[in-house]
Parts: sequence; C-alpha cells; structure tokens
Amino acid sequence: MKAPLKSQEALAQAIIDDIAALTREGEGITRESYGEGEERAAQAIETHAAALGFTTERDRFQNVWIRLPNDARTEAPVVIGSHLDSVPLGGNYDGLAGVVAGMLVLDRLRHAPQAAPPVRVLALRAEESAWYGKAYTGSLALLGKLPASALALRHRSGHGTLGEAMARSGVDVDAVARGEALVAPGDIAAWLEVHIEQGPVMVARGWPSAVVTGIRGNLRYTRVRCVGETGHSGAVPRWLRHDAVLATADLLARMDEHWRVLLQMGMDLVMTTGICTTQVQSHAVSVIPGELEFSFEVRSQDADTLERFHALMLDECRAVEKARGVRFEFDESIRSAPARMDEAWIARIEAAAVARGAPVERIPSGAGHDAAVFANAGIPSAMVFVRNANGSHNAHEAMDCVDLIDGVDLLHRALCATSNA
Repeated sequence: MKAPLKSQEALAQAIIDDIAALTREGEGITRESYGEGEERAAQAIETHAAALGFTTERDRFQNVWIRLPNDARTEAPVVIGSHLDSVPLGGNYDGLAGVVAGMLVLDRLRHAPQAAPPVRVLALRAEESAWYGKAYTGSLALLGKLPASALALRHRSGHGTLGEAMARSGVDVDAVARGEALVAPGDIAAWLEVHIEQGPVMVARGWPSAVVTGIRGNLRYTRVRCVGETGHSGAVPRWLRHDAVLATADLLARMDEHWRVLLQMGMDLVMTTGICTTQVQSHAVSVIPGELEFSFEVRSQDADTLERFHALMLDECRAVEKARGVRFEFDESIRSAPARMDEAWIARIEAAAVARGAPVERIPSGAGHDAAVFANAGIPSAMVFVRNANGSHNAHEAMDCVDLIDGVDLLHRALCATSNA
C-alpha cells in the first residue's frame, strides 16, 4: 500500500499545534462547549481541511463534516471522528486527536477512494460534561436523543444555560428541543473513533495503539447538598453537633467500603467525588460547618451495577441522616449508558494489525466517549486508543504523533480490508 506523499506525522503536528495556539489558556487548553475556544477549533479544522482539498460543511447543530470532493457514492458512509471541546485548562489531544486522525485517513484515501467504503469525518461539538454537567451533548443532539430538559442545564459558573450557549453558536435550538435527528442510525454504516487513552495502562505496557472493547457508563449528581447546623466550634459538644463535613465524610467512607466489596465480587466499578466544598462566605476555623456541597459519580461497564450502587448510596444517605441529624438534597441525576464496541469491527482492526505484523491488544475504556452514543443507537462502533502519557483532563497530556499515525494506519487498513472483503 503506497504511503501518502506528505509526512502525515508533520501534517498532524501542524494541525494540532495550530489549534493549541488558538485555544491556549495559561498552561492548559480551554475549548468550552459551544464557546469561543471550541468555535476557534472548528474554524481551524475547516481551514486545514480546505487546504488539503477536502469539502467541509456544518450541519444545523454546528458539527463539522469533512469529505473527499470526488467521492460521489451515495451509500451510508463510515464516519470517523471525535469531539472538539475540552475541559477547562485541559490537554490538547483529548478529542482533537480523533478528528485529526479522521482527516489523515481521508488524506490516505484521496488517490484511491474506491479502496474503502465512503468515508466522512465528523468534528462533534460538546462531548465534555465539565461545562453543563451533561456529556455527549453534540452526538446526542445529532441523533435526536438529547432531552429537551438538558437545554435548561446551567453553566458551571452559574450564569447562562446550555440552550442559550447553543443558540449563540448558531445551533437550531428549536430542532434540538423537538428531538429532531439530523442523522438516523441507517445513515451511518459505522462510527470509528481514535482517542488518546486517558489512563496509564498503554504507557506502562508499551502499546502505541490498542483496540477498545467497551465504554463505561456513568451515573452522576453534579450537586448534592448536605445540610446540617452551623455552630460554635468550642460551645457545641459532639453529641449535639450536626456537622455537614463529618456527615459527608461518613457517607463517602461507607460508599468506599461498598466499592471495595463489589470489586472483590468481580464487578466493574469506579467512584469519584470531584467537588467537595463548604460555603466560602462562612469559612472560619471556629465554625462547625452547617452545609457542604459535593458531586458524586459512579462508572461501570454494567448498567445493573450502576443502579445497585446508586441504591446503596441512597440507603446510606438515609442512615447518615438519621445518625447525624443532617439531610441530603440532590439535583437531578444524569445517566450515560454503558456501551459495547462492535465485535466485527474489533476483529477487522485486529486482523489489520496482524496483517501489518504488529498485533494490538484489547483494552476497556474507563472514560466516556461519543462512540457510546452511536453504539447505543444501533450503529456499529469501534475505537482505537493511542498511547498518551501523564493522564488526561489536565494540561500535561503527552501524545506522540508517531503513535497517532499508528492508530490511523490501523483504521485505514481495516477500512480497505472491509471494502475488499
């Protein structure tokens, strides 16, 4: 198979560096969902795609579609893509690497498009939950599956709503509210996504790329209030205290023990409280905290495990309320279903790896990805992870473009083998 004339490694690095410069904020990268940074990234992708001779267009929800101009086939395409947004002060590769990977596959197909099925690249908006508490906003909207109630979700700053931000970005918000799908499952032959691994396994094992088996779903509360009673630290004895901090600590310790037991039983589960704070305006060494707000998230590849752990949490909340004289107040829970990747596409990718003489390992995804939305909509979906040092959702993500090209090679070979089958 003839290699592209231009170094794809250099091409990838140029696109990634350009978008980093456009969206850098201090040490990190900020591409807010339906915000300025994400829009800058979308415009840069359009510019680079045009420079490569590709055709681009935006749909009514402001996702960017890219294709080869000379591919006039009308059958359902294979879509390769990922998201453009980031967490606040995050890394440059989370999402963006997958969009660039799709462009590199098109670059390989430009001289022989018939070697593979029709391919489209999709740069999605708003995958991250960090801004409005809801993950997969862009892909859910695309498929008509974003609940209308999500439009009222408030920005992490407390100012503005998701619907308002979408409208400012040019999204047809009325269509989103109606649940109007821009794409039906039959319109896409398969969804393929390249993404950095967001944990340490591949670096530790020395794997440049790997094929993903499934994606954990999650159940989360972005805001839980523990309401107790403020008091003087020296005047209230332990038995009369209603300390919100100790009550929350008690709850989380109980849940940590449940987590340990369920892991011993062989269940897949992770639990996190990423936000935990008392009221800033009443901070004082001598004050018993009467209120605390925290987040709560649990992830698993099994939906029943998520529901079981949620039920345990509610039971423990009632127990702590009774024991410590506090109450817990919850915002609306947000759920994302687990997803399995398509076994046929996993096998194709593995066969492509064997054919090139460098087999790949299988790995589950603990983080969520748009691929879960497409898979759960009945669209055959697959993911390739590429190696990334220093974790993710931080400014120190460290993907090497050599590894990205390794993932691109896997997809290209799998696509061409599929077409020739």
